[in-house]
Amino acid sequence: MPDLTRSRLTPLSSLPPAVPGVSYSAAPAIARLLYRGSDGAVAAGAAFGVALPTQPCSSAIAGDRATLWLGPDEWLLLAPEYETLAVQQAIAAALPGIAHAVVDISHRQVGLRLDGPRAAAVLNAGVPLDLSLKAFPVGMVTRTIFEKAEIILWRTGPVAFRVEVWRSFAPYVMAIMAVA
Repeated sequence: MPDLTRSRLTPLSSLPPAVPGVSYSAAPAIARLLYRGSDGAVAAGAAFGVALPTQPCSSAIAGDRATLWLGPDEWLLLAPEYETLAVQQAIAAALPGIAHAVVDISHRQVGLRLDGPRAAAVLNAGVPLDLSLKAFPVGMVTRTIFEKAEIILWRTGPVAFRVEVWRSFAPYVMAIMAVA
């Protein structure tokens, strides 16, 4: 899979910092699997190794894997890139006869990390949500928009965020962040 920093897209390292105290970086290449199916959620989480969150807009992490709640029957599963096929096979084996889908969307998305005390302010240049720590606590995740691009926004620390965005929209999102 192409690495964002080596693709034809503008590398994050070439962008100026949006404001002092904010750093950008490309998230490492990982497996991104979209899991759909409510009946087998507990078994799917057990097969994946991380329970699928049942609370809206929440996430769960175990080791190098994470699950992000995207809807009542939809989760984004994140794992090391080399485990893509093994994860799909493990979930399929855990859910015989149960309607579900596990789709590899790794090629479609890239991850961007923003860190620093002004990261929320930079994101608020394009995200119409209250990103204060009280309103958007660590571990919270949601689908939203950044200007006109759909993103998945995940708060990974008090001053750290991860943005999952379609690869084709990444240059647009990065350019708006640079202007912020």
